[in-house]
Amino acid sequence: MSERTVSERTASERTVAGRLVVFAVTRTAVEERLVRDRVRQLFGDGPDAPEVLGVPRAKASPADIEGLRVRLAEFGDVELLPMGVTWLPSEHTDGERKVRLRDLARGHNPYKPTPRQQGAIARKEPDRGRVTEGASASVATLRERYVESGKDPAADADGFARFVIRRARLALQRAEAQLLGPQFKSAKLVKDEILANKHFQAGLQRIRLELGPDATSEEKVEEILEEMATGWGRLFIDVYPRVGRAVFQRGFDPTIDTDTTEISRLKQTLAERPVIFLWSHRSNLDTPVLAASLHENGLPLPHMFAGINMSFGPMGAILRRSGVIFIRRSIGDPLYKFLLKEFVGYLAEKRFNLSWSIEGTRSRTGKMLPPKLGLLSFVADAYIEGRSDDIALQPVSIAFDQLHEVGEYAEYALGGKKAAEGMKWLYGFIKAQGQGNFGKIYIRYPEPVSMRSLMGPPNGEIAQDEARRALALQKMAFEVAWRINMAMPVTPTALVTATLLATQGAALTSRQVTVALSQVLDYLENLAAPLASSVPNLRAEAGVEQVLRALAASGIVTRVEGARDVVWLIGPDKQLAATFYRNSIIQFFQLGAICEIALALAARSDSGTKRLERFWRAVDRLRDLLKFDFYFQEKSVYREQIAAQMAMADPGWEAKLTAADFDIRTMLRGRMPLVAPVSLRPFFEAYGIVADVLAHHGAAGPIDKAQVTKDALAYGEQLIAQRRVASADPVSALLFATGLQLADNQGVLVDGPDRSERAARFEQELREITEAVALIAAVSTEVFTEQMRAARA
Repeated sequence: MSERTVSERTASERTVAGRLVVFAVTRTAVEERLVRDRVRQLFGDGPDAPEVLGVPRAKASPADIEGLRVRLAEFGDVELLPMGVTWLPSEHTDGERKVRLRDLARGHNPYKPTPRQQGAIARKEPDRGRVTEGASASVATLRERYVESGKDPAADADGFARFVIRRARLALQRAEAQLLGPQFKSAKLVKDEILANKHFQAGLQRIRLELGPDATSEEKVEEILEEMATGWGRLFIDVYPRVGRAVFQRGFDPTIDTDTTEISRLKQTLAERPVIFLWSHRSNLDTPVLAASLHENGLPLPHMFAGINMSFGPMGAILRRSGVIFIRRSIGDPLYKFLLKEFVGYLAEKRFNLSWSIEGTRSRTGKMLPPKLGLLSFVADAYIEGRSDDIALQPVSIAFDQLHEVGEYAEYALGGKKAAEGMKWLYGFIKAQGQGNFGKIYIRYPEPVSMRSLMGPPNGEIAQDEARRALALQKMAFEVAWRINMAMPVTPTALVTATLLATQGAALTSRQVTVALSQVLDYLENLAAPLASSVPNLRAEAGVEQVLRALAASGIVTRVEGARDVVWLIGPDKQLAATFYRNSIIQFFQLGAICEIALALAARSDSGTKRLERFWRAVDRLRDLLKFDFYFQEKSVYREQIAAQMAMADPGWEAKLTAADFDIRTMLRGRMPLVAPVSLRPFFEAYGIVADVLAHHGAAGPIDKAQVTKDALAYGEQLIAQRRVASADPVSALLFATGLQLADNQGVLVDGPDRSERAARFEQELREITEAVALIAAVSTEVFTEQMRAARA
């Protein structure tokens, strides 16, 4: 509906006798009175004052539509000006106008007061009832827009009347968003807008031809769209982040650790382009933490996608009104898939910000899972179709010092089942949050990824080439995941648990942990890894002991009061839980660990030239074996990174590797700290267990992966008891799943008489790698023992 509001025009510009009609889009008599008072203030009471026509703010009745249809036919080409009333909360002492939790407890909604409350507010606090003006539009312009949507206003006068009301409401929503701030941008009319969209109707017609009218009835279409609709409400935009904060700060430091520079950049990005927040899902606290971080920095809440399993009881209602879009676990139904795609495309086109976990599900190992392309492909399609000039993909890294959920994750790793969500589950989750001190929460917003930069312009060359488009989409998802991973702050908890896990269950004193960490901290600083602000405290024994006490309080670490010293260890029953913390920072050690293993494998060659060749072959092979558990850059960049890692430890490494007197132990000692044993050994051991089970499978026919996992868990328990694996860490159904994926990729699962032999060869290759890691671990232990002797001396 022009860009300048009526109140911004001069008095002479407002004199448009007979050509202006005010649409009073109101709910109550109080609101209509306030609008009429404002009209009199602007135009006076004379005969040239515009007519004020009441339009319902809520759903229009058939009588409303009929009345407006008649008036639109009478108006001719007049200008329609939507006006309404926006109610604001009381101003608090800090100048903030936001709803507090006590308002919710009292049952008050300051954004939507009752008619009686409105009258009192208008008398006592008139600044809270603001008359807002939407951008005006002529009836002729509105008819043109209706024709552009594929409809004929002459043939469908009732539909045109509904269209005019909808446009008036949208114009007021935009005006209210400017008054309230960008965080209150609303998408209340999504369903109506989508149903009236020409692009949508054309697509729906194609689906109907494919599936038939019964499978695509209007009732089914509206039912699915209603299921996706959010019921976005201002009250809950204020309240949801506060409710989430009330939950997470029961166990966490109230201050979320953020980077002010990143927040400033994010504000600029949000002002320029629609944004999709993509994050790594570690905890059920992720969404409330993200919401609180954005809201408390004055940033708009995105529409967050969540599984429909979370839409239960009052929680589902609250989340829906806070902008959460619930979607089904399976979107195989063609109609549902089409509607979800159109829903996402509409939100992107209208510059609404979106958010979801790029992995599609929660990581229970502590490291990132492979990105899912479903929702991202829908947004990419909308971009390619020219519905947006560009879309910013904003990576989000969320890290926690500790989580009470890690015990549950350890149960999953041993084959346990996920508890069903419901009110009982929610009560238990909130209760657990208050049963410990879990430290700090960290959130980082690294540099966004421009969709345009990777996919080219809309309707460009990439858009026209299906294969190139699919490749660009994969690269885009990978780049986002890479940035999430590399922005993940290294926490003291992760470093201390990694150190204790490296001992394979042996106990260390606080002093020993401090000594072991000293070189690791140097290594991370040389890498310029993102460190939590408290990480430097680990250079002092007091800082290390503080972390150890916190881990002991949560049950991850066992404190043993010795005769002379207090010692700390992670027992076998807690090792799987502890790996969650270590795995959250494992990406910063993976390249160094590959260098160490490749060196140990290369040392088996006699010739210097062959050692160098075998080193690079091993580097490439290790990348191939780890590709389902770790992110790697493209091969040429990866090799450059390996060369840089080698040079960082020793610029003359190639000469030493090819020298006649080469000694692997000497070279490894020069690379301290050695990180392969604590970072990559569990993965190769897990893959080896799967390969061993497959080698003894025997039966022909398709592989029963569930049975292989069950057998691998049982065999893994035997290996732990025999101390044939370093710890309980690799005996995990979660790691066995990737091991099976790798075996399938390597051709091991293909049926045939030689399948057992193929599996045995694969297991032998993995055994050679674990033997190389065992050598590295032995050297690391030797150096650590020497360091401790020197420290005592």
